[in-house]
Amino acid sequence: MRYEQTKKLSNREFKRLVGVQRHTFDEMVKVMQDAASPKKTRGCPNKLDLSDQVLICLQYWREYRTYFHIAGDWQISESTVCRIVHRVESVLVSSGRFRLQGKKSLLTQEQKPKTVVMDVTESPIERPKSGQKRFYSGKQRRHK
Repeated sequence: MRYEQTKKLSNREFKRLVGVQRHTFDEMVKVMQDAASPKKTRGCPNKLDLSDQVLICLQYWREYRTYFHIAGDWQISESTVCRIVHRVESVLVSSGRFRLQGKKSLLTQEQKPKTVVMDVTESPIERPKSGQKRFYSGKQRRHK
């Protein structure tokens, strides 16, 4: 769903779809515009405007879909989706406006946090190497 189509949604439906309030989304787009304004444009113009690019990034974060599926919905290539997500992430993180408070500041506050975010990304598990390699030579021999 493109940003033009989301304008018809109510604020509640927009939050359900995107995961952030509309004013937060507008602030994200403004940060992207500020970062994109000093650049000189080269090559062909982007197929997606900045609001759609932020929407793609939020869709990736919220639904955790693969680049392949997002690319199919937006009729762009997987590599373009990857570039968009990484570019939007780097600009929003470097702006410092969309950052959660640190662990220590959360522990010192008297009030409980309203929202708790959990990172459920897959990460490889470090396992010890098999000890069999010391005894196994790889030669095909018969047991005695």
